[in-house]
Amino acid sequence: MEDKKIIDYTDDYPRWKDEYKSTYKILVPDMLPWHFAIIEQLLKMEGYDVEILKNDSRSVIDEGLKHVHNDTCYPCLCVVGQYIDALKSGKYDVDHTAVLISQSGGGCRASNYVPLIRKALKAQFPNVPVISLNFSGLEKDSSLKIGLKLLLKLAYAIFYGDSIMWCYNQTKPYEEEEGATDAARDEAMAEVIGAYKGGRYTKYKKINARIISIFAAVKRRDIKKVKVGIVGEIYVKYSYLGNNHLENFLLSEDCEPVVPALMDFVLYCIVNNINDSDLYGKKGLFYTANRILYRVLHRMQKNIIKQFEREGTFEPIHDFEHLRKCADKVINQGVKMGEGWLIPAEMAALAETGTENIVCAQPFGCLPNHIVGKGTIRTLKNMYEHENIVAVDYDPSATKVNQENRIKLMISTARENLQNN
Repeated sequence: MEDKKIIDYTDDYPRWKDEYKSTYKILVPDMLPWHFAIIEQLLKMEGYDVEILKNDSRSVIDEGLKHVHNDTCYPCLCVVGQYIDALKSGKYDVDHTAVLISQSGGGCRASNYVPLIRKALKAQFPNVPVISLNFSGLEKDSSLKIGLKLLLKLAYAIFYGDSIMWCYNQTKPYEEEEGATDAARDEAMAEVIGAYKGGRYTKYKKINARIISIFAAVKRRDIKKVKVGIVGEIYVKYSYLGNNHLENFLLSEDCEPVVPALMDFVLYCIVNNINDSDLYGKKGLFYTANRILYRVLHRMQKNIIKQFEREGTFEPIHDFEHLRKCADKVINQGVKMGEGWLIPAEMAALAETGTENIVCAQPFGCLPNHIVGKGTIRTLKNMYEHENIVAVDYDPSATKVNQENRIKLMISTARENLQNN
């Protein structure tokens, strides 16, 4: 019997090469609006022609539906749709354009987005390479080379993005002069970018103190407003496309949005590596490296918290060790899929710091996320009598009106509670 030749279809795709750096434009999905505004400029300083995509019309979702299986999670559909919609716009030379996606390396389908994106691009844009940004050894033939220096720059950028987002959301609802908070945001961003250009980006205490002082200088009204926390799956929690501009909607409803720091997710990923080693007895160099990295980043976070406390204008960001203790009240830290124990930990920490009203943003197609989100709400409500949580599903068929109506009902209850206290 004649042997049949086996064809490896997974091998038929364009690879990213380092020499493309000076001639290719790199498109990045707008997953983290606050942080990517800094990271975009940082990568440009490294010589990359990067553009954060801002297209968020219905055509983006429609393109995603055309090119991604409808059982695949909503964040993947959004990312693929944003790429395809942008490439179809005619704005880019598709023979000199690449797309970039981050990969956590965890059990989520996000770690498998790269082959899905390649398949989606192949029919119409076969020459567009997919670049992976990861620290897990994935996609070695098409990954962005990140040295230690650039890795450090990215870590600082996350801290700075967190501080700007945190101060902005505590200032915007109370500003006396319309637009003053936006001007402060622009000034703070310019301060951070200037620090990178001047090689001063490691002076994080000085830069963070400057960010706080810029926002503290904005004149504000002394009034109480409903505070609404946003937790959930990492993409729909932060992405304007994924959550239909949830932060802006809450501001339009005269609420103060409270969005937990992105550094919490970074520390969560590191701690999961440590927990895995402890739970399954696999210790070695990787375990030691993660423990050292965690100590360094957590120390920086604690120093930033002390700055917020000393200045006094803004409520400090959450201490990650406190988040871990909050998680232990609800669920085991071995539960890590779909943002795992971090979601109930954030909901508990928000309740303990006066943010009892919470939107738990959950995407279609992420069953673990629904389990650790919806599945822990009853326990949390038993723990915190006045916690007011609404789980909102984000998927291609869910209308913005229905999502916002559910949130409005939650806000209505929140206003009643505020008046009664």
